[in-house]
Amino acid sequence: GKVKQIVGSTLKDKTGDGSTATSSQPAENFATDRPAAEFAEMYQRDTLQGGHVIMLGPGNLEAARSALEAYPQGLQVGGGINDTNAKEWLDYGASHVIVTSFVFKGGEINYERLEKLVEIVGKDRLVLDLSCRRKEAMGPYFVVTDRWQTYTDCEVNPETLQHLSQFCDEFLVHGVEVEGKQCGILEDLVQLLGESSPIPVTYAGGVRSLDDMELVKRVGADKVDCTIGSALDCFGGSLSYDEVVAWHHKQKEDKDSAPSQR
Repeated sequence: GKVKQIVGSTLKDKTGDGSTATSSQPAENFATDRPAAEFAEMYQRDTLQGGHVIMLGPGNLEAARSALEAYPQGLQVGGGINDTNAKEWLDYGASHVIVTSFVFKGGEINYERLEKLVEIVGKDRLVLDLSCRRKEAMGPYFVVTDRWQTYTDCEVNPETLQHLSQFCDEFLVHGVEVEGKQCGILEDLVQLLGESSPIPVTYAGGVRSLDDMELVKRVGADKVDCTIGSALDCFGGSLSYDEVVAWHHKQKEDKDSAPSQR
């Protein structure tokens, strides 16, 4: 149950005989023996709401639970969430459960499963992960599942965002092509989310600097939140965690002090 930052596009499943080939191991940007609860306590100290605890395979249950217990109602949890365990993770202290693969089966949305999840946890505790990648250069983005290896037929477009918003509280969208690579954001994807999502949406992928944060804010029309992992100095990167926290709180203060629109 180690805390890690990986390059998401390098995730692979095990081979057919159940073994894991060397090439199937995801590329790691960072790994630490510091407990997950310690990072959760840091986020709580700095009043950062909505961080993501993602279980990247077996052996992570205790670490995930310890993080949720350290910062109850402050973190979202994902990775293997389904109708049999979603309520349990909320009881452990997650503010929301994050779901992709359970809902997207056979390349399309399984509405029976989605509606069952909504019935179990409620719309206001569910985050739909619409992490996506292109099938061809400059083409549209499609939701990918199963550790981001399997394309679905679900295109991330205004119609999809509008339709699925009735089932969840928030969208989480990783730009899989750049996730973990610290190579800059997918501006067209951020723009699409800012223009078309009727509910809160968080983008992840490629952020490497405060300039990138400002770019997400501008391109996303100040409607898209952003998550940073590998670029932060607390995860082995060069971007100051303290500076990002200060930037975040300044944005919130500016928004809170802005005159209301009538």
